[in-house]
Amino acid sequence: MDHWGLWVVFAAVVLSMMALDLGVLQRNPREIGVREALWRTLAWGLLALGFNALIFWRDGSQRAGEFLTCYLTEQALSVDNIFVFIVIFRYFAISSANQQRVLFWGILGAVVFRAIFILAGVELVSHFEWTMYLLGAFLVFTGFKLFFADDDEEVDLEKNMILRVTKKFLPVSAAPAGKHFFVVENGKRVATPLLVALIVIETTDVMFAVDSVPAALAITTDRFVLYTSNVFAILGLRSLYFAVAGIIPYLHYLQHGLSMILVFIGAKMILNHHYEISMPASLGVVGGVLIVSIVASVVRARYYDHGKDDE
Repeated sequence: MDHWGLWVVFAAVVLSMMALDLGVLQRNPREIGVREALWRTLAWGLLALGFNALIFWRDGSQRAGEFLTCYLTEQALSVDNIFVFIVIFRYFAISSANQQRVLFWGILGAVVFRAIFILAGVELVSHFEWTMYLLGAFLVFTGFKLFFADDDEEVDLEKNMILRVTKKFLPVSAAPAGKHFFVVENGKRVATPLLVALIVIETTDVMFAVDSVPAALAITTDRFVLYTSNVFAILGLRSLYFAVAGIIPYLHYLQHGLSMILVFIGAKMILNHHYEISMPASLGVVGGVLIVSIVASVVRARYYDHGKDDE
């Protein structure tokens, strides 16, 4: 099997980190502070960069560039997930100490579902090349829709179909969310709000994959690069959540940056057969847009929003 050595390294790193997380860090759930979350995010980022360096040494700059571009794109798009996760946790009144447990199992499920989406996507575009144009047009449309979306628009979970169906067919405890997914009430085993939150988060990630997987397919159709870059980004999402959840409202221009990345990647997918955009150029655009949108958001938060608060 191609890349079998890298697959072994990848599996060893991921399984070791998840075993450490589940066996040690999850043993006594507690609230994660911003400083600790930043260190964890940095650790996952360094692991991804280290694996990227291994790909560069093994397969060269082209494949390494594809991995890094996919990784950065997935990390950027995952910010939207974080915003929705915040709404979900507030809706179910889940404490910070128990949020990491939900995110762990939710992300574990996402690792499985992304594999299915990626394999299906690669098979689709390899057998029906015209689908590249449809996926590209979808990304461009999504990008423009995101650009003009209302920043203050709230996610209404009461209208969430998965939540309504779950509440209808699954007996749920009326007690506040604790640390267990199931409890026994009146001699019957019932689900807790913690489990319902996990189900909503899992299905939400599946919906987000509809954007992120086509975006990754526009960069490469290499199954190994697609899956490994996605998994590294997904596994770092939980730490990223606790690191930036409190400052997302101040990242005013990040949404616009994400929209421009989607439009660029969609255009790249549409034009690929007529005009090929090099991997260094793609990486430069994705990284550059992210940096500019974050810096612009910081400047706005420091001067414009601070000035409004002083008035």
